[in-house]
Amino acid sequence: MSTEPVDVPLPDPPPVGNRLVGFTPDQAPPTTFVAVRHGVTAYTIAKRFCGSTDAPLSDHGVRMAEAAAQRLVERAGVSAVVTSPLARARRTAEIVAVAVGGTLHVEEDLRECDFGAWEGLTFAEAQERFPDEISAWMSDPTVAPPGGESFADVRVRVADARDRIMASFPGSTVAVVAHVTPIMTLACLAMDAPLEAVYRLHIEAASI
Repeated sequence: MSTEPVDVPLPDPPPVGNRLVGFTPDQAPPTTFVAVRHGVTAYTIAKRFCGSTDAPLSDHGVRMAEAAAQRLVERAGVSAVVTSPLARARRTAEIVAVAVGGTLHVEEDLRECDFGAWEGLTFAEAQERFPDEISAWMSDPTVAPPGGESFADVRVRVADARDRIMASFPGSTVAVVAHVTPIMTLACLAMDAPLEAVYRLHIEAASI
């Protein structure tokens, strides 16, 4: 019997009529997101910027993903797994999908922030080479690393991904396997918090 899940496209959302949010009843049952960060990679251990870099899970990262998957089995109720396309998240999601018996879907807009010229650098190295840019980035979510994305850019695409997932899985519990920035962004969106809140959040590897 195969242990690898098969990708399937996101299902078409059910038709929803126009409604005035807050004044008329929802026309679809709520979707529950269980956010899961991928396990560690060599970049995670070395504390290097790893956004668009497609780093694989380390052996320890695989074990962390297996442990997270077991926690989701114990939690029960997860019927679908939606993942970033990047290898570290994709492998974590495959492990989760096999464990919970859920369908696996890839959502491009759940990929990590692109850190541009800082990819592969430690924070100290980036600060030494780009002191002004790092300072601006750390204080303003609309500022992007050279050649990369700002947190505000990420928020736009993650909000779109959230809406597609909710529309496609009404009434379901979905494991959303992604990265630090998309998960922090989902948290801000859920709480209607300002995007600056990302500077006060921390997401451990393989945490749920």
